[in-house]
Amino acid sequence: MAMIDLEQWERRRDRVLVMGIVNVTPDSFYDGGRFARAADAVDHALRLIDEGADIVDIGGESTRPGSRPISISEEMDRVLPVVEAVCKRSPAPVSIDTTKGEVAEEAIARGAAIINDVSALRFDPRMADVAARRGAHVVLMHMQGSPETMQREPAYRDVIAEIRAFLIERAEAAVAAGIGERRILIDPGIGFGKRLDHNLTILRGLRQIAALGRPVVVGLSRKAFLGAILDAPPDERCEATIVANTAAILNGASVIRVHDAKEGRRAADVAVRLRDHVPARC
Repeated sequence: MAMIDLEQWERRRDRVLVMGIVNVTPDSFYDGGRFARAADAVDHALRLIDEGADIVDIGGESTRPGSRPISISEEMDRVLPVVEAVCKRSPAPVSIDTTKGEVAEEAIARGAAIINDVSALRFDPRMADVAARRGAHVVLMHMQGSPETMQREPAYRDVIAEIRAFLIERAEAAVAAGIGERRILIDPGIGFGKRLDHNLTILRGLRQIAALGRPVVVGLSRKAFLGAILDAPPDERCEATIVANTAAILNGASVIRVHDAKEGRRAADVAVRLRDHVPARC
């Protein structure tokens, strides 16, 4: 299949991208342990690409609620062989899902093009410099607290306004560090320090975040707020994910991060047609 050209997408941004999730972890909330072996993770990444993912996002440290950080060396051992193998076997852009500058630098040296940092460059002072020097795209995500603490009584006065202010500040910090304006993507961090009502408010109000003028990434795939609505475990949340991603695209999302690439690609293609359709004159 034709691979997305990130440089071309930077200039045009007329396509919703599907980012396939590759968790090389034993403890992620949905697929923890399924792809902990490097060979299994590589096969899974290539399968996601074959099923329609434009990008694969490879991570070695779980960010599920309550998770604790792991060492740099352990994270590198998990992700670097996978990044290197996928980059050698596919032209699809690879994203490294990490908050550690050293991990990001080594992943980029092996071919990764994007840094997906749930801390928005805050947890490691080296991260912004790595992204700037290496010319990487960055995804800056809003999170209240840390993965270990984020779901302990999250509270907001105005969730959309506070997320917008945070993302503006982090994007300005990224530009000040030398990261190219058109290489910055933003993510409202659904599920990261948010209650059910916060998540629904963000999804309904996503246009206000897209109005900041930067591509918006959303990670809705099989998340707990969908399970709360349906009273369903993660492996029964695929249909809910499709609906939520469709709503996100109609409200301005540019990238959807998914476990299920085929379903995500099809949902995105239909949602884009709905969003962009111009009625014919009778």
